[in-house]
Amino acid sequence: MSSPLSPEALQQIKRLDLRARMVVRGFLQGLHSSPFQGFSVQFSEHRRYNRGDDPRLIDWLVYAKTDKYFIKRFESETNLVGYLVIDLSSSMGFTESQTMTKFEYVTCLAAALTYLMIMQQDPVGLMTFDEKLHAALPARSRRGHLGDVIAQLSNLKPKGSTHVPASLTQIAAMLKHHSLVMLFSDLWPPDDPDADWKSQIDETISALARLRHAGHDVIVFHVLDAAEVEFPYDGPVQFTDSESGQSVSVDATGFRDDYLAALQEFRDAYREGCNKLQIDYVPLDTSMPFDTALTEYLTQRQGRF
Repeated sequence: MSSPLSPEALQQIKRLDLRARMVVRGFLQGLHSSPFQGFSVQFSEHRRYNRGDDPRLIDWLVYAKTDKYFIKRFESETNLVGYLVIDLSSSMGFTESQTMTKFEYVTCLAAALTYLMIMQQDPVGLMTFDEKLHAALPARSRRGHLGDVIAQLSNLKPKGSTHVPASLTQIAAMLKHHSLVMLFSDLWPPDDPDADWKSQIDETISALARLRHAGHDVIVFHVLDAAEVEFPYDGPVQFTDSESGQSVSVDATGFRDDYLAALQEFRDAYREGCNKLQIDYVPLDTSMPFDTALTEYLTQRQGRF
């Protein structure tokens, strides 16, 4: 039986706002005994609401589950501004796993993170990119901003090619204050027969370095389709590049080991490059339950602030 927060289960819910709320509620339910470091505040514990406490500190999610009033205690606050930076390229629309596309997975995860940040009164903004950067929404923390972000996410469609380094370089030049930049991408390089994929990785890491040197905190959500990770193909298969439209036929059985080795090298190169810059690198695939993804992120972020 699949997790209630698995992509398969959430795919039955069409509205993105409801998906996000389910993810956050399920996630927070598992946090009550663990002092995870969050985006701007650390949830140290909950206690019963007592007469004279500020009603604004009531955790309404806990109330919805228990019918009892609890107060959230916070240990610190840093007023961190967050920006969701989402890849709009055609490859993000790929799926062969009978579940969410990479883009659907990313928008659901981004909506859940927005929900968490606004709950903690942190401003969050939205940027998207393909071959160039699109500034979609400024960073705000008011409650109604959650609806604005979700409406924008719901209307986005992946198409065309992308250029990750150029967009990240633009962001580094745009942001004037210390921010948390959350990049969501499959990080596949553009389909250029003259380009070396290793040099494409180096360019992206260099662009990430500009963000770090400008004083921003960065996390890279590297999202792949489950089929891209597992390569569940046998015999002759024709693959078509979603951005260039070019096709290639391969013997999948004979190609599998080489592909999986190259994929591991691809991910390791990003992990190593990010680690050197003190950037959180979170590899995900579309089969991963969303609470697992959020927990992995918060585990890596402990002690960063």
